[in-house]
Amino acid sequence: MSIAHRPVATELALTHRPWAQPLTVPAMSNEVDRHDRVRLTSRYLERDGVPVIPVTGELHYSRVSRHDWRERLLLMKSGGVTAVASYVFWIHHEETRGDIRFDGDRDLRAFVELCAEIGLDFVLRLGPWCHGEARNGGFPDWVQDAPVALRTDDPEYLALVRPWFQRLADELSGLFVEDGPIIAIQIENELYDQPQHIATLKRIARDAGMRAPIWTATGWGGASLPDEVVMPLFGGYGDGFWVSWDAPWDITFREHFFSSHVWDDPGIGADLRQHAGIGGESADAVELRTPSALFPAATCELGGGMVTAYQRRPRVAGLDVAAIAQNKIGNGSAWQGYYMYAGGINPPGRLGLQESHATNYPNDLPRFDYDFGAPIGATGRLAESHAHLRRQHAFLEAFGSLLAPMPSSLPDEMPHDVDDVETMRWAVRSDGTTAFVFISRHQPFVPMPDYDDARFSIDLGDRRVAFPDVPITIPTGTLARWPVGLDVGGVTVDWATATALTVLEGDVPTLVLTAEPGIVPRLAFGSSARIDAAPGVTVADGGVAVVDTTEPAVLRVTDGGHRLDVLVIPARLTDRLWVLGAGEHRSLLLSADPLWADPLWADPLWADGESLAGRFEAAGPAVERYEPGSRRFGPVEAEITAPSFGPVELRFEVRTQSQTPPAGYGEYDGRASAPDDDAFEQHAALFELPLPSWAVEGGELEVAWAGDVARLLVDGVVVGDQFWSGAPWIIDLARLDLRPASVVELQVLPLHQDARVGLPRDADRRRRADGRALCAVDSVSAVRRGSWRERPTR
Repeated sequence: MSIAHRPVATELALTHRPWAQPLTVPAMSNEVDRHDRVRLTSRYLERDGVPVIPVTGELHYSRVSRHDWRERLLLMKSGGVTAVASYVFWIHHEETRGDIRFDGDRDLRAFVELCAEIGLDFVLRLGPWCHGEARNGGFPDWVQDAPVALRTDDPEYLALVRPWFQRLADELSGLFVEDGPIIAIQIENELYDQPQHIATLKRIARDAGMRAPIWTATGWGGASLPDEVVMPLFGGYGDGFWVSWDAPWDITFREHFFSSHVWDDPGIGADLRQHAGIGGESADAVELRTPSALFPAATCELGGGMVTAYQRRPRVAGLDVAAIAQNKIGNGSAWQGYYMYAGGINPPGRLGLQESHATNYPNDLPRFDYDFGAPIGATGRLAESHAHLRRQHAFLEAFGSLLAPMPSSLPDEMPHDVDDVETMRWAVRSDGTTAFVFISRHQPFVPMPDYDDARFSIDLGDRRVAFPDVPITIPTGTLARWPVGLDVGGVTVDWATATALTVLEGDVPTLVLTAEPGIVPRLAFGSSARIDAAPGVTVADGGVAVVDTTEPAVLRVTDGGHRLDVLVIPARLTDRLWVLGAGEHRSLLLSADPLWADPLWADPLWADGESLAGRFEAAGPAVERYEPGSRRFGPVEAEITAPSFGPVELRFEVRTQSQTPPAGYGEYDGRASAPDDDAFEQHAALFELPLPSWAVEGGELEVAWAGDVARLLVDGVVVGDQFWSGAPWIIDLARLDLRPASVVELQVLPLHQDARVGLPRDADRRRRADGRALCAVDSVSAVRRGSWRERPTR
């Protein structure tokens, strides 16, 4: 039925379905490897005895400069991440056999200890095969080339693994303890058909001295895993480099934009199913697995963005990332895990430490670039996804104890197939009293139209809740988390058409809601509740509060002896929202620039010894904090700890004009190969970039360019690269080890009209615009952001 013929006041009906099976507890974390803070049930995780929905973000310490670790981790924490995950790439530590390095950027122990200092747990993704687009999946060449059956119980292979695991256990000695930061260990990665080998690897790790309350393995691709030995974790990406360059938007990507109770994904890693040494079947033949009855449904790889391969170069929008993440919460996720949450740069290696055709991998990857389009980019710059996700994570932190034990229920009318863009996509999590309604009206490539005349009808068992009081239009792009029957401080919100964000505690608690673009917030309370008049709030028939969200609006609700403030934030301000702290120490802030709470600077404002800090551009920091007592935002007093410079546009000079390139540079397994050094010498344009004097001390270089591949050279040495996808290239100047006399050059290889590479639509249109090979540098700018800290209160 088309939108044009939908009847007025369409009823969107759903029946709450309680858990089908009783709550149980697995031996893992309860009888074996007990932990002081973390334990599992069959439905949810607990932290300090309270149900929670943890948020894990992937950051590869060996792909990030040690100098930047602290700020990246603080940004992750201020984005709502509660645990950091990282692969341990064997090849990063022992590229040459016997020459093992845990110094500098490879200092795993120092990284885990820093996570703990900042208040973040750690998930050790142990491998020994990790992938992560690392050369040989992370195996050093001497392991990859060994005459053994890799990734099996071959005794000769296990003889290589044992000393490596022992060395890792020794490096982290004293951190595998009941009150330690390591809360989970992942065994192997994307191993589909050898459950016994996974059990063997876990036994070797334990024999070496490793312990964690949770042991995991990736469960997608129909993986066969040993029961009780590991907890299956799942993933979901909105697009990926691993499908063919000319393939349409694959169904395995599309399905993550739906409400569903299917957790497996046969597409992730499908390009490797037939790769030598990796068991499994093609994606089409995979029998989907379900979450184990012993453990809750949980994720470790929700796509925080996507890396580009040479033959296919996805560019994932922030709303794409947020839509998948929210759908998983609505679908019943007990654990949100992102890959990647913070991007990085591959360390230098003798042969390049990236996957490539040279290592018999199906796709060529950039030698250096692993920005991933992540919420926190390789330079520390925030992507638009960071704001979307930190609001979701604030919601999980504030309401997780309610939400985690709630089962997920799906609506009576479900989409007919992946092409159905009209049927509403939504889900409910409820305990039969309180409910949260998850609404998603977004997907890339095939937009969904506005949904007109919507009303929801939810059967909670002993009552049915129908809302809102008038039909509404739900615009395309809407991601909403609407509360139903939510008790805050003794006052019940019957329903609201505004998203629950957090609760600020105080003499009068404050429930913070955010407006959706194009949807007027309407709020209903119990029949005995009284709504005090407030600017921007009117009371309609039936006692429904209608909020004008031109500016933040606060309404005071009184019910019996209980009082509640409800703060509604306009949609135009939501990307500037930050929620820091927890419980009675939560703080709501507005800032367009990155900020965090840093334990380096103790201040009485923060009970755990933290105070605000952040980055800013030329205009200086502009941060506001909501004060529940005065019911308004007020400025945060800041003091500058380092000045900012720029942004300044550079006048780059053309040294060599580009030459017409060939349509391709060869192929492997039917996929286009990346150009080699000779191709750059013959066809690339060369630009010299005169940097400002302050650039030798760090900052960012932003290059808006178009073509095939770009490389950055310092004094003639290639130090960076990027495959063009239409996005600008952001370069961390501090990593370049610049000197005042350094010559910085940019090489741009033109993109042939007929090159067999897949691009985002806007980039492909530009490629084909004038019928010639594409090679352009639109602009180059440099900036060094300043830093600030909150002025001490005394």
